[in-house]
Amino acid sequence: MSNEITYTNNPLHGLSLKNLLIEIVDHYGFDILFAYLNINCFKTNPSIASSVKFLKKTTWACERVEAFYLYEFKSLPKVSSEQFSLSPRERIIPEDQTPGEPAELNLDDAEQLRRNRVAKAAAYDQSAGHRSNSGKSSGAQQGRHSVSGDNSYGKPEHESLDSPDSSIERSEDPWAKWRDKTK
Repeated sequence: MSNEITYTNNPLHGLSLKNLLIEIVDHYGFDILFAYLNINCFKTNPSIASSVKFLKKTTWACERVEAFYLYEFKSLPKVSSEQFSLSPRERIIPEDQTPGEPAELNLDDAEQLRRNRVAKAAAYDQSAGHRSNSGKSSGAQQGRHSVSGDNSYGKPEHESLDSPDSSIERSEDPWAKWRDKTK
């Protein structure tokens, strides 16, 4: 028995990314692809050439499109947990599984799927105790504790680095030499 793994039952075996995109775009169109996959190359000036160029550079997007091809377009059953961690091209499809007819997809179902994902993510964030983005302050604001009347360096406004009678030495300010040259 050979130690070689055979991928010949995988519908992606020997299929180029360009031909894959041509097949699914001819069947579904760019609108459905964007609605289900949420990849911007299918929304903004979509074309096969630009999508292939983007997907070849972006591994996560390429794997998402390949998974869509296998499980929506070819209607294969979902994979086991050990196969799920592999990229779609490396997955071994059992001999008894054969590709079926493409799934019927529409924009209304895609919108409902998106709503379900948002609700599930919100429930996960709430149960895990994560804060939402609206509750966070930016990194620049988090590290700075300002007292009213202070500038960003923690000195009172009347002692800014730009004032000529500043008690701060110019060596503390890395831009001091540059400012002196521009005057």
